[in-house]
Amino acid sequence: MFKNRTEPRRVVVTGFGCVTPIGIGKQAFWNSLQGGTSGVGLIDEFDVSESPVKIAAAVKGFDWEAELDPKDRKHVPRTVPLVLAAAREAVADAGIDVANLDLDQRRSIGVEIGTGGGGLAFTERQYSYWYVGPRHQASVYTIPSSTHGGLSSEISMTFGLRGLSHVVSTGCTSSTDAFFYAAQHIALGRQDMMIAGGVDAPIAPGILAAFNLMTVLTNRWNDEPERASRPFSADRSGIVLGEGSWVYVLENLESALSRGAEVYAEVLGYGATCDAYHRVRLEDTGTEPARAMTNALNDAGIAPNEVDYINLHGTSTALNDKIETNAVKIAFGDAASRIPMSATKSQVGHPQGASGAAGIAAALCAMSTGVIPPTINLDSPDPECDLDYVPNVARAGTVDVALCNCIGFGSKNSALVLRRFAE
Repeated sequence: MFKNRTEPRRVVVTGFGCVTPIGIGKQAFWNSLQGGTSGVGLIDEFDVSESPVKIAAAVKGFDWEAELDPKDRKHVPRTVPLVLAAAREAVADAGIDVANLDLDQRRSIGVEIGTGGGGLAFTERQYSYWYVGPRHQASVYTIPSSTHGGLSSEISMTFGLRGLSHVVSTGCTSSTDAFFYAAQHIALGRQDMMIAGGVDAPIAPGILAAFNLMTVLTNRWNDEPERASRPFSADRSGIVLGEGSWVYVLENLESALSRGAEVYAEVLGYGATCDAYHRVRLEDTGTEPARAMTNALNDAGIAPNEVDYINLHGTSTALNDKIETNAVKIAFGDAASRIPMSATKSQVGHPQGASGAAGIAAALCAMSTGVIPPTINLDSPDPECDLDYVPNVARAGTVDVALCNCIGFGSKNSALVLRRFAE
């Protein structure tokens, strides 16, 4: 299909934007990440008096109205303003003047977004309007706004981008997968530039109740929310729901250098597997998550001992953290014990399909600043989780190569390798 291309183009990250529970904007997020800030607090968006879980990591201090025309507010899910704000920052950070792009340039830029729940909370709200009331609050755009695909369309329409516009929904691995698919489109010459990342906003009454039914959420820390998400700790007791959006600009290296763009990192490799085991639970050995990481390293041409940092999925559940630890040991062998690694979810909760994009942000932070973010609340490590999780306090360290690991419902596993750019 691409007869004139003899080898893949190199793909780099040139822009970054985010809206998160620990900061609005890249710099605020990085500052809080390095400072060990927790974004978990009491849920105040709806009544949780009858819920056993009363906490989540919600985005605070965000100007929701600034991203949307007032007449559109009731017609789109919460994920839309989150992802639009992150995309605006990423595009500005990359130095792209979208207002002055010609038609060919608009056709050469695509969008690839990962989400787990997409418009699920919006659908829940619309259902309540129809069956409880008031009906006049229901949106005529309930169907298109409830489907996941509307997220990338909103970005494409906002910036006038005519390239491909896709949404990936593979559970918690969604944004890792979307990020690499975006890179592939550039590498193969299908698009010159991509806006890629992830968004989720699952903090809603019905979603909270459904997670409670699975007994995967912690209900032990309602009085001390900031201590609730504690991956790899002996007293961890479950997930804390989170929300947010992390979005990037990817482009081919030649284009980035020709326009003098700042390059954060190069996308090197990717691997994905499936346990084919259970709707929710991981298979106990960690063999398939390990194989995803190994495949990513092989794809990147990187040996395990060349990796300087691993961003872990780190859900704060009893089984997943042990299985992920074992998977790292299988994939990295003797190198596993010397590589610093951390779980971003200890600070931002579990943002579902945006998890991978959040992990990429942590890796870029480490590469760009020379500061490795911590895993907070790791006061009493589980003896079976015995790797270097950078407990509680950030650490100085040079990160040239990072691996980001993701594990999702349905036994899906994805891993991504990034390298600090060097010509």
